[in-house]
Amino acid sequence: MIQPQIIRQFQNLETPFYFYDLDLLRHTLKMVEQESKKYGFHVHYAVKANANDIVLNTIFDFGFGADCVSGNEISKVAELGVSGSKIAFAGVGKTDKEITTALQNDIFSFNCESLPELEVIDQIAGRLGKTARVAIRINPNVDPKTHEYITTGLNENKFGVNHWDFDRLSKLLKRLDHIKLTGIHFHIGSQITDIKVFKELSLKVNTISEWFENQGLKLQHINMGGGLGIDYENPENNQFSDFAGYFKAFHTHLKLKAHQELHVELGRSIVGQCGHLITRVLYVKEGMSTKFLITDAGMTELIRPMLYRAKHKISSLSSTESAEVYDVVGPICESTDVFAKGIELPKSKRGDLLAIHSAGAYGEVMASAYNLRDLVKTYHSDQFQE
Repeated sequence: MIQPQIIRQFQNLETPFYFYDLDLLRHTLKMVEQESKKYGFHVHYAVKANANDIVLNTIFDFGFGADCVSGNEISKVAELGVSGSKIAFAGVGKTDKEITTALQNDIFSFNCESLPELEVIDQIAGRLGKTARVAIRINPNVDPKTHEYITTGLNENKFGVNHWDFDRLSKLLKRLDHIKLTGIHFHIGSQITDIKVFKELSLKVNTISEWFENQGLKLQHINMGGGLGIDYENPENNQFSDFAGYFKAFHTHLKLKAHQELHVELGRSIVGQCGHLITRVLYVKEGMSTKFLITDAGMTELIRPMLYRAKHKISSLSSTESAEVYDVVGPICESTDVFAKGIELPKSKRGDLLAIHSAGAYGEVMASAYNLRDLVKTYHSDQFQE
């Protein structure tokens, strides 16, 4: 997956670090652009997946919008040249400061997640002499068939408005003077690889959309969120998500009216496969029945395996010897600081380089300085001469 001539240049670099394959990222972006333009759909990149400057600049060079979940993300993408008319702002706990930032940037849409939030946005917009464009995030009660920690569209969770609040919502929207309803928003979870889920979501959205229209609440856009997954187990053979199937599912099953736009918010599927965490073996430790590869990267650099029990493919960049079975563990003083247990890798020694793949999403952006460790460095493919 990483070119041998680039791997040779890794040898003298201090580890751990993230390496981003910008050629792969650009290829992915071209596919997203091609498949979304078939139907005239609008794509917002979910900044929370990866906020590395080089990655963001590469994405926004394609003209995509931004899906933000904090005021700082809004400010960041605005500084990079993204127009407010392409920025959507989600999140269940928007602060007054963040709402003000969004209003000052005249964003495309607040994705509102509760009735109290609508009232607060209305009040702040009134003080600023502005009108806030909003989309109501709704729980369609669709099972995304993914990990319980990243499921967000079922009835009983902190996200979105539920159907039993619709009557109150309708009355509230009609009396708020500084709110303009422009759409409805959905996001049912992450790492969804079964395209049939998006068909089920579309059918639910058709019914919900019709309810709004019947209330005299005209919708200019429908935002179907993101959630499209990647292949963590076999990334070298499946570098790209099923973008064609994803967009076709909405085109086929979602009943858009002539005046309506469809928006989506893709994150992981755009950046997940272009990122690799490069780490060095510090020690090979032999236990009673387990061999441990102790690496200089840990949960401070990539927390997904520890937080979600996520699995990432790991490969050796140094050894081609016959395989042995290892637990790959980090240096942090936490028993959960484990990347993988019982995996086969070529026989390894101190100083060998390992690559933890499919780490472009929710990797660097979730890194920390716990134990006062240095924040992880980054490199990208354009920096290396082939």
